[in-house]
Amino acid sequence: MVNTGKPRRLILFDGVCNLCSASVQFVIARDPQQLFTFASLQSETGQEVLKKAGLPVSGFNSFILEEAGQLYLRSTAALRVARHLSGAWKLLYIFILVPEAVRNWVYDFIAARRYKWFGKQESCWLPTPDLQQRFLP
Repeated sequence: MVNTGKPRRLILFDGVCNLCSASVQFVIARDPQQLFTFASLQSETGQEVLKKAGLPVSGFNSFILEEAGQLYLRSTAALRVARHLSGAWKLLYIFILVPEAVRNWVYDFIAARRYKWFGKQESCWLPTPDLQQRFLP
């Protein structure tokens, strides 16, 4: 499996959301060290993480990062991911200085409209065979 010897950095995403799937593909393209693994919220792994954290297993629409055993949600998760990406994307982490309530208001505004703006798949996006090792069941 990828990440051997590195702290676990698992991104959980809505597997039927076009914006979420595109975000995962964006991260993959900017993660040359393969720091991140992925699982959809709907997957066995996603459901297990949600249950263990006491979060709702259905209707949950947040981007989640599990990093070294700690869960980060919404804008905090996205910014923590950005700081590990190649290129100038890591500079986005400066927005962690913006109060979380403000950041999450923007996040929630987009999240509430993501299906309307970007569409929805009938089933979860499937990675190509060469990316399969980075996705947990």
